[in-house]
Amino acid sequence: MSARPDLRFGTAAGNWVLAATILGSGIAFLDGTVVNVALPSIGADLGASLGGLQWVVNAYLVTLSALLLLGGALGDRYGRRSVFVAGLGLFVAASALCGLAPSSGFLIAARAVQGVGGALLVPASLAIIASTFHPNDRGKAIGAWSGLSGVTTSVGPFLGGWLIDVVSWRAVFLINLPLAAVAIAIAVRKVPDTRSPTRAPLDIPGSVLVTAALAGASYAAIEHEGVGALVAGVVAVVAFVAFILVQHRSRDPMLPLGLFRSRQFSGANLVTLAVYAGLGGAMFLVVIRLQVSLDYSALEAGSALVPVTVLLLVLSPAAGELGARIGPRLPMTLGPLVAAAGLMWLSRIDAGVGYPTGVFPGVVVFGLGLALTVAPLTTAVLDAVDDAMSGVASGVNNAVSRLAGLLAVAALPALAGIATDVDLGPGLDAGYGTAMRLAALIVAIGGMTALLLVRDPRRDDARDAEPAR
Repeated sequence: MSARPDLRFGTAAGNWVLAATILGSGIAFLDGTVVNVALPSIGADLGASLGGLQWVVNAYLVTLSALLLLGGALGDRYGRRSVFVAGLGLFVAASALCGLAPSSGFLIAARAVQGVGGALLVPASLAIIASTFHPNDRGKAIGAWSGLSGVTTSVGPFLGGWLIDVVSWRAVFLINLPLAAVAIAIAVRKVPDTRSPTRAPLDIPGSVLVTAALAGASYAAIEHEGVGALVAGVVAVVAFVAFILVQHRSRDPMLPLGLFRSRQFSGANLVTLAVYAGLGGAMFLVVIRLQVSLDYSALEAGSALVPVTVLLLVLSPAAGELGARIGPRLPMTLGPLVAAAGLMWLSRIDAGVGYPTGVFPGVVVFGLGLALTVAPLTTAVLDAVDDAMSGVASGVNNAVSRLAGLLAVAALPALAGIATDVDLGPGLDAGYGTAMRLAALIVAIGGMTALLLVRDPRRDDARDAEPAR
């Protein structure tokens, strides 16, 4: 079954679609950050070092990043709603396993399965919006999706902190069960099932190779010493080169390399890589820093980031409309620069620093920059491709954002001199500020990339159409 893209923003039918997609993808985004605030409790309960806790984060990101492209293609082929619901089902089953994990190894394995479920549901959620909403309302719908889904990324530390203090770290996974049940019920009853008119074969070899590449790169970055790290790095390079060759030679690749001939698509994804690297690294480090160095409780550490949630909720829809009106280049340039300034402020968090002057200003500035960036960025990616490729384009962009977080969590501690095989406190003290300043630099590079590579299609096309004088 296929639906015409004629849903209007603000109507009952449109609201049901947004409710299902935002709740579903929001659960996956929530899980990407809710775990961060639980890491000290998980480490204490399961006896995990900082390196083990990096794997608790990255096991999820490896499978999520690697399989998002396949997830987008599955949605285009078999129906976006069908794949969305299947992904939610797998995600919630893995969440139950995480909540019952008896050891860190079991938890890491269950997190990897969670990532597979997320890889199915996340690209399908955005592709549902792109393929069902009227073109004139698509920017508003994507803005609402970006803002409210993004809010879950930021509300994760707050919700996680409350659950940890009141119940246990295990509750941060078990809370997914009722939320996913509601999302599935809405999707089955209220969301139309759309698919691409073409039915290309699935690229299983490509999926295996990119998974090996990301897992190897993550292991090499986290361990960063010894024969095992060297072997993992070689595996990652070989698997990545093989992946590119397979994609180039395949008649129906998982990642159509031709997409990157579009300067708009390539530029927007490079900005995504930079901005989400900063976001992933900051969310991983800041909530641990607050608990370990400033003796915050889990709830206090999560509450410290609430301003980011509020700013995303309030400003993202307006940022989406602004990007649609003036083009994405300006907000995608200024947003990362503002966010980088916020990260520079947060790099000064140390023992004895008060929240009102030492943490709150940085959180607010970072949230302003993020809110200005996210919706125009998402719109720029989808506007750069035909509707038939919306699932693949969504999968690519989401894979890039998760890859960015994966690389930041794996590499930033090593680059900043933070030891990963010792207790959290001494390891983090050695290089927290350096790691945050590196994150700020990377985000700022994203803003400059937008200035150089992202274009404003409507304004540029109008200028090109003007007769020569």
